[in-house]
Amino acid sequence: MKDVQNRRDRRKIPIDKVGIKDLQYPISVLDRANKSQDTTARINMYVNLPHHFKGTHMSRFVEVLNDHHGRISVEEIEDVLLEMQRRFKCESVHIEMTFPYFVEKAAPASGAKGLVDYECAFYASLGPVKGSKKPGLNLVIEAKVPVTMLCPCSKEISERGAHNQRSIITIKARTVELVWLEELIEIAEKAASSPVYALLKRPDEKAVTEGAYDRPRFAEDAVREVAKKLKNDSRVAWFQVESENQESIHNHNAYAMVVSG
Repeated sequence: MKDVQNRRDRRKIPIDKVGIKDLQYPISVLDRANKSQDTTARINMYVNLPHHFKGTHMSRFVEVLNDHHGRISVEEIEDVLLEMQRRFKCESVHIEMTFPYFVEKAAPASGAKGLVDYECAFYASLGPVKGSKKPGLNLVIEAKVPVTMLCPCSKEISERGAHNQRSIITIKARTVELVWLEELIEIAEKAASSPVYALLKRPDEKAVTEGAYDRPRFAEDAVREVAKKLKNDSRVAWFQVESENQESIHNHNAYAMVVSG
């Protein structure tokens, strides 16, 4: 059959990324408490396309995943990328996996346990490294952590209580050694006024409410606290921290970001 993708393109414009997006696929993720956790990821896969090719073969992306079925995990990412390079005969390859990750948490007063879900991701690429014949792997892990923030300004100026917000702290980190997703989640929660929980009894609600009141935090406070922690971790080579507060009394969100040097 005719191979249209391999026909010559005469516009002489290379494409940086071409591939597939939003493919749902089962993966396995390292779990600190249970060794591994099965979940379902939304996967994006891309390769670079030289200027002389008209298109790429989209079916090959799914074939690569199928060849690694049952072994798609952070430990297998480099093997998947190398297989993509081989199949597509290209220099640069990329894979992005976004997935729900579940952690069992005990309520602060009653100890009642429930599963809290966090949106996590792996971003990995493999490509040429200047001065080296071996392609370089770039792997970034991400955790989006829902938390509670209590406004320091509101607490300072109000005679009765203070307003709070549901916030998302997002941590991206490039590491040189294993860093558990649970560690990123814990760092984010400790930087906030309070974690959020799946199951709270009345004594727990009291503890969470009063605990948040005793730990007022701006979005700026959260990103600085997380950045301070990550800067002191020798396993972390690079990081980006964001905090977005979904304001309860304003018609806008509050936002802050810190990127390591």
